[in-house]
Amino acid sequence: MYDGGSLSEPGLLQRAVGELRVVVKRFGPETVLDELRQVGCLKARFPRRIVSGWMDIVMLNTGGGVAGGDRLDVAIGLGAGTQATIAAQAAERFYRALAADAPSRVRTRLTVQAGASLEWLPQETILFDRCALDRRLEVDIAPDACFLGVETVVFGRAAMGERVRQGWLRDLIRVRRGDQLLLHDAIRLDGEIDASLQRAAIGGGANVVATVVYVAPDAGDKLNAVRTAMGPAEAGASVWNGMLIARILGTGSASVRRTVIAALDVLRDARPLPRVWLC
Repeated sequence: MYDGGSLSEPGLLQRAVGELRVVVKRFGPETVLDELRQVGCLKARFPRRIVSGWMDIVMLNTGGGVAGGDRLDVAIGLGAGTQATIAAQAAERFYRALAADAPSRVRTRLTVQAGASLEWLPQETILFDRCALDRRLEVDIAPDACFLGVETVVFGRAAMGERVRQGWLRDLIRVRRGDQLLLHDAIRLDGEIDASLQRAAIGGGANVVATVVYVAPDAGDKLNAVRTAMGPAEAGASVWNGMLIARILGTGSASVRRTVIAALDVLRDARPLPRVWLC
């Protein structure tokens, strides 16, 4: 019926490209939209405000997941004195890559100007067996700005009997305050990932890892409350140089999420989470 090449040939498979740029500004007591650019599979939605003064932004990937060779670029800019929470509609899935595929490429840059506050609250990143992902999160904040960020990586859904036996992962979080580099947190795993996660110095048998970063003048004041909120979970938190970092490990995403939410409740002064987190 077809005289062309097979549609399953890697060279003929369609790849997703997405670009999202959102810039907000201050208008009286409120944070309002200043710029919006949406290209390809990445979209942004602006639900009704939960808390006055804060703008809620929800990101969507209409591609239904990320495959090898896909490219996603996100840029969020907060003007002086603004307040915004960025969330994702659902957990993002990174599927098995073909041997001929380039890794999925994800780049996110967050810029926070003077006196502004940004919350980066995507939902979980779910990795499938034999996925290949190259991801970077770059955060640049003014000396008097505030930033709260969460990244949770799930190495296979335990409830579905999934395990990431093999794969390729490069994941970087870099935070700068003014001209000062505060954090360079890099994960590099490839080959037998599941076997590596069993090692005590890497995962200790965990298949879910969450990282919480909080940069604000009151970071030190919240340390004890965050440690108490995380309770008996396999977790720890430290503060230095005006930055609080918590790391949470677990064998199921539900238990890790509960611990993350408990920490966020302290760091967000009990403000309601974005509605997408409760769906």
